[in-house]
Amino acid sequence: MPASYAYLGPEGTFTEVALRTLPEAATRELVPYVSVQSALDAVRAGEAEAAFVPIENSVEGGITTTLDELVAGTPLMIYREVLLSITFALLVRPGSKLSDIKTVTAHPAAQPQVRNWLRTHLPEAVWESAASNADGARLVQEGRYDAAFAGEFAAARYGLEALETGIHDAENAQTRFVLVGRPARPAAPTGADKTSVVLWQRDDHPGGLRDLLGEFATRGINLMLLQSRPTGAGIGNYCFCIDAEGHISDRRMAEALMGLKRICLQVRYLGSYPRADVKPGEARPPFPGTSDEEFVGAADWVARCQDGRF
Repeated sequence: MPASYAYLGPEGTFTEVALRTLPEAATRELVPYVSVQSALDAVRAGEAEAAFVPIENSVEGGITTTLDELVAGTPLMIYREVLLSITFALLVRPGSKLSDIKTVTAHPAAQPQVRNWLRTHLPEAVWESAASNADGARLVQEGRYDAAFAGEFAAARYGLEALETGIHDAENAQTRFVLVGRPARPAAPTGADKTSVVLWQRDDHPGGLRDLLGEFATRGINLMLLQSRPTGAGIGNYCFCIDAEGHISDRRMAEALMGLKRICLQVRYLGSYPRADVKPGEARPPFPGTSDEEFVGAADWVARCQDGRF
């Protein structure tokens, strides 16, 4: 396997900045790809050890392109996550003024994060989506657009100027990125972990989603992301992407996944990995009755009852 990480490029994306925060990135060749799909396909094809892609932001929620790629195709697995605070700069060719800007571009996920600023400061500007924020900067450099929303750090790389900085509609906006590789044994639990799965219902019936969520709720497992995605099988056919607190080696999580496997048409396990928002030892303890010790004790009690030793 090549000692390389694929990422959403070109150079100068927020994805690259987040990737470089991983210690192991210093020992890998970092290879930019033109899209999330192509970066993940590089892993599937064995051209890269792993891919680093955005999966969620705090303004719009899950990034559908990444979720859909993880839902479909050859299974992949999440190994790490990184949170990055996001603010945008308006990048222009040197000498441009705000009044010169008639067209703007950026990645589609950026638009909800700058929509109000754009409406206030450039109400007549026409928005066009780019493959990434850095690719938008490249297109401005080439003269295709007048301005791009991107990281201020991308300006020098593309010979542009930051006409405005610190642009964001929501304070403390963050984007979550994940390191994705081929399926393998998950890392050992840290005590502050997250498990990601995709669930397909057997059929559409009243209370169907409640039944799925009940497998988590009855075991005291908190959900951190719940997003439905169309399956492509027709209107009303959806699967559910879920992030839940805990690790597959936790008894409560393992039992929840077994329950889901029994009642779902299909379950795709996307991995158990360390959370980026809390450190080990800072995560809240299990709810009463849901610790591994209590699961073991309950199983021992059932065994004793079966043996007539209660």
